[in-house]
Amino acid sequence: MKIGYVNGILLDGTRDMKPQYGKMIITEGSKITDVMDKEMAVEQGLYRECQIVDLNGAYIMPGLINMHTHLPSSGKPARAKKKSDLKKTVRLINSNPLTRKYAFNMCRDNAETELVSGVTTLRTMGGLNDIDSRLRDDIATGKLQGPRILASNSAISVPGGHMAGSLALEATSPSEAASMVRQIAASGVDIIKLMVTGGVLDADELGEPGALKMDPEIIKAACDEAHRLGYKVSAHAESPKGVKESLKNGVDYIEHGAEPDEEMIELFKKTGASHICTISPTVPYVLGDRKVTGFSEMDQKNCRTVMNGIISCAKACLENGIPVGLGTDSGCSFTTHYDMWRELVYFSHYCGVSRNFALHTATAINSQIAGLDKITGTIEPGKSADMVVTEGNPLNDLEALRGIYMVVARGKLIKDPELDKFDQVDKEIDRVTIDIRKDTELHEALERQLESIPEDENAVRERIDRR
Repeated sequence: MKIGYVNGILLDGTRDMKPQYGKMIITEGSKITDVMDKEMAVEQGLYRECQIVDLNGAYIMPGLINMHTHLPSSGKPARAKKKSDLKKTVRLINSNPLTRKYAFNMCRDNAETELVSGVTTLRTMGGLNDIDSRLRDDIATGKLQGPRILASNSAISVPGGHMAGSLALEATSPSEAASMVRQIAASGVDIIKLMVTGGVLDADELGEPGALKMDPEIIKAACDEAHRLGYKVSAHAESPKGVKESLKNGVDYIEHGAEPDEEMIELFKKTGASHICTISPTVPYVLGDRKVTGFSEMDQKNCRTVMNGIISCAKACLENGIPVGLGTDSGCSFTTHYDMWRELVYFSHYCGVSRNFALHTATAINSQIAGLDKITGTIEPGKSADMVVTEGNPLNDLEALRGIYMVVARGKLIKDPELDKFDQVDKEIDRVTIDIRKDTELHEALERQLESIPEDENAVRERIDRR
């Protein structure tokens, strides 16, 4: 059946996109078959062949692509846990069919949350066993509703490393790392993930975030085996040394990043690697009230170092023509699966790019980096029918993406998608990012109204949400 989307304002995802009026987007099955003037479609008789979806002046654009997610966690606020506690939790989950089913359903729900918030494609960057790839397959066959998934399943770490024993296997030698790559590949993944450095919560002292944990020989062995099998490799790397060792030893994608220097930039250029910018999880750590977030003073200061590294790495890569993609690291505490729009806002604000380029990055550039640019990322004939609809224009205010009210995923239309949100998360992050989000006169006017009418706070916030 052909479906025609009319009376919308088209943002096609290309770098120089401008609002296009009077267009008709025609889909059939999972594909976009035509994008043409509505008047021409009427003249040629195509209009009559379609089931019409009237967008009533709303904005339609490509579905967002989230390059960094963790589906086993929702992002609901949680107190920091010891590594031993995380290992115990994973052992419990794996202990019987009932808990394994619970874990699968949790990942399924988080993936669906990504979808109804406007993310039609995502990459997982560390998960539980083979859940990511099983979920990917169930979605691809239509058994479940969700976004297109590029799955990593379990990552590879080292004893004492990031997520070791929970979302990552522990390699003790180069040969064991290569064996783990083969094991993970056999589970049906799309990409291999390495945990090269520690993370903020792995640090034992101030000034130690992102310490190198994985020996370069292990990095190289894992990358060599992955490349031999035809897989690309992503690396969690949050220190300059960690980024450089990753690039020197074969990593294709640097997740997060660190303060760059000339050597690092030359390594990016030489290897053709991409940087995945993930500002979202750092914001609640750095700007949030520690009484609300539960983060320690040391965590907050260490995360400031990580945040500065991510931003400076992204800016340097952009200045040097190195591909930069966007991901949320959703699943971290206070980083939900429905807030991809925030990453675009942070990218624009902190990295100094236009709103146009931020949206282009979250769609077309992310698709190129993921190797999906012939499939999705722009609205044009032959591409997958992956689209989202907003009331407001994100080229004027990226927060318009917060109020997505229609999603099309591989041709399937979802109207008025419902989201279960975490009020504590939204309230705290909205509070600390209000200046960052004030990008338009419209938004400033709404915020002034919020401040002047406290008794109607919820109603006004709902209006802001819809924008």
